[in-house]
Amino acid sequence: MRRTLAILDGPPAVRAAPPRWPFAGASERRWMDAVLRDGRWGWMGEHETAFCSEFAEFLGARHCVCVANGSVALECALIALGVGAGDEVIVPGLTWVATAQAVLDVGADAVFADVDPGTWCLDPAAVERAITPRTRAIVPVHLYGSMCDMDAICRIAARHGLRIIEDVAHQHGSRWRGKAAGTIGDAGTFSFQRSKVLTSGEGGAIVTRSAEVYEAAFNLKHVGWNPDLATSGTRYGHNFRLTEMQAVLLRGGLRRLSSQTSKREESASFLREALARCAPVRVAPRDERVSQQAYYALTMNYDGAAFDGIARETVMKALEAEGVRLFAPYPPAYRNPLALLDAKGSPLLRRGRDARKRYAGLRLPVTERIASDDGLTLPHPWLLGGKRLLRDVVTAFDKVFSQPDALRRWTPR
Repeated sequence: MRRTLAILDGPPAVRAAPPRWPFAGASERRWMDAVLRDGRWGWMGEHETAFCSEFAEFLGARHCVCVANGSVALECALIALGVGAGDEVIVPGLTWVATAQAVLDVGADAVFADVDPGTWCLDPAAVERAITPRTRAIVPVHLYGSMCDMDAICRIAARHGLRIIEDVAHQHGSRWRGKAAGTIGDAGTFSFQRSKVLTSGEGGAIVTRSAEVYEAAFNLKHVGWNPDLATSGTRYGHNFRLTEMQAVLLRGGLRRLSSQTSKREESASFLREALARCAPVRVAPRDERVSQQAYYALTMNYDGAAFDGIARETVMKALEAEGVRLFAPYPPAYRNPLALLDAKGSPLLRRGRDARKRYAGLRLPVTERIASDDGLTLPHPWLLGGKRLLRDVVTAFDKVFSQPDALRRWTPR
């Protein structure tokens, strides 16, 4: 007998909450106490220096620079790689607004390209079509639970002489053919914002194999000082520094990251297989070239036509009533109300009316379909739950997607 949907006042399928995120361990508490007593809370202290070394080693990078957040990490990487006024940088239409805003903030133009419908990451064919004589760089964003096709993007960049800055805000620990995300292009940028799989509440990092890029990024984040903190560089710098307290949290989180990544991979594999029988929902496939997949979220495509035309938002509400809270992906970056491209302070205002109108008529059909109709994400803390929690998630999906007629009877109160 089918159980009554929770949205129709039946009992919910999920009986427990996902693990709390973020959390800290004993090492962070011990280190934090010592930092508070020591009084050296910034300026490349013991823990920031150690984390930069440990994170670079973890990724297989030569250099790591910590900064205040992932947005300024992108800005510093772009400037350090020579991107500036008059240049164009190709970014995906489906990304957090900071990817495009960083490009605009350094004086370049963001050129949006459409994404692959399965991975939601940059479509290499769309990248190729977007290249012009002014194109200087590509920013592939490894989004939610997938990596970009780095083989194709690297070939395109090599053919056209373009720089690659990987946006790895969602993919701490992912590996493409054994090579860590962030180390495949010319530079990689990371966010440590509170929802990320490696977090210090806020923070970011730039990794690179280039000593020149490393020194330039360090100048930019540390008010013009060189990495030796004894001499000044030749670049105009800012204060984009991290604190010792943040570095303590990052060092502790990094020690857990590998085991958590393995747990998330195992849970994602379980859900991918278990939900395969749920026809209207398809969990994003795992590219065989991805040798390790970090998950900021599990990504799913919803086919409303296969479920009697029931809207995605109705399905989300039904699953939330069952205890599973899914989220829609980001709005298209060129439509995101938080981008405020015409607002006071936007760098586009300084470039005249034509620059501001550039995105008004833009249409990227795959990006817009995923954002408005097809896309669903399950945040990564769910993937750290036990088998019972995951089985309850599957039960919730089975309940909702086996009863389209019952769901149609529901109307919002």
